[in-house]
Amino acid sequence: MKFVNYVKESFTELKENVTWISWEEAQKSTAVVAVFTVIFALLIFAADKSFQNILKFIFQLF
Repeated sequence: MKFVNYVKESFTELKENVTWISWEEAQKSTAVVAVFTVIFALLIFAADKSFQNILKFIFQLF
């Protein structure tokens, strides 16, 4: 019974005590996170390709 009570109290707290951001603010935040995720992924891709080319050049010397 303790677990069921815990779940009920958790849902009550989420509905009544948590302050949620507005839908518009959530959309803006999601867009910002998506843009920075794409930018970060492109930077990681570029760094990976650069290191790959550098290592390929070094191994071709031998």
